[in-house]
Amino acid sequence: MKLVLAIALGGAIGAVGRHYVSVAMVLLVGYGFPWGTLVVNIVGSFLMGALIETMALVWSPSVEMRALLTVGLLGAFTTFSTFSLDVATLYERDATLQLAAYVVVSVAVSILALFAGLRLMRLVLV
Repeated sequence: MKLVLAIALGGAIGAVGRHYVSVAMVLLVGYGFPWGTLVVNIVGSFLMGALIETMALVWSPSVEMRALLTVGLLGAFTTFSTFSLDVATLYERDATLQLAAYVVVSVAVSILALFAGLRLMRLVLV
């Protein structure tokens, strides 16, 4: 139960952080481009890399703290950071074919799934 609460707390912090970054980017540069999403994806991926390496080299937090920071906080701030970590893990394992397939399928199929969801709801609701 402590693990679930840690993830939930981190998730709440990450989600609120994502919201504030998005609002700040709209105030700074307007609505013409998804700057908020781009910024949280880049910052979240950088923070995931820095955090994972810190935990591997010099800091060994509890399972709950690790989950709060990675799954909760950064997971809610941007799921792209988790995707980036998965890509880096496959790269480190020298799994080039799996890495390429994962990137292509994740991006292409996720976008296609979004359009499928849009289309389904337009057919059902309109």
